[in-house]
Amino acid sequence: MTEAEPERDVVVVGAGPAGLSAAVFLARAGFDTLVVEDGDSILRRNAHLENYLGFPAGVNSRLLLEMALEQLERSGGEHVERTVDGVEEVEEGFLVSTDEGDVSAEYLVLACWADASLFDDLDVDLRDAGSKTYLDSDDGRTSVDGLYVAGRIAGQPHQTVVNAGHGAEAALSLIHDSDTPFYHDWVAPEGYFTDRGRDVPPGCEEIDEEERLERERESVEVMQEYFREPHDSTPTPHPSQRES
Repeated sequence: MTEAEPERDVVVVGAGPAGLSAAVFLARAGFDTLVVEDGDSILRRNAHLENYLGFPAGVNSRLLLEMALEQLERSGGEHVERTVDGVEEVEEGFLVSTDEGDVSAEYLVLACWADASLFDDLDVDLRDAGSKTYLDSDDGRTSVDGLYVAGRIAGQPHQTVVNAGHGAEAALSLIHDSDTPFYHDWVAPEGYFTDRGRDVPPGCEEIDEEERLERERESVEVMQEYFREPHDSTPTPHPSQRES
């Protein structure tokens, strides 16, 4: 495995707000991105999310995750539900071991909330905070080249909006470190750059008014479909409340 080319550009472990936010930014920047998760995001335990920007009356937490997964797919990323058994650094990047086989990647983003022993094979700096152990990081970067962390595993507060923002920050750090041509992820109106004699920067695009209206129409249709009926789901119990 160490002599083979990695199967993916990036594997993101965890599909909560931090992992999915990181994955969307990475996929939109052109990285072959795979999200691996066990379906147990802490956000699924929330009764009703009321402090996430853009939802004046709040939003069902599990619905928000479903919409984020569709956004990942529309961005070109992929998502699978698997249990991660361990991760290790190999010659060409990282190897992620799961209950359904291994997958290799040039870069690895850890965005899960799990026992730090899962990462014993990584020579990464840890930070103890009472009963918790976090992976030490700076703007999502760790002491291991190519390894990034986002969200709770990096010691971020519980709030969903904070973790989503940190996931985006970690992704942008990865994009920058990879030397991928990238200005920022922005859809600009036609002429915003070109009418000023500038080329459209990498990671941006200009769209004309017809295309803008079409995208807005599709956005309205998609959101209406999601919110047409109450979301049929209940919060996931805390692990201590689940039957053994």
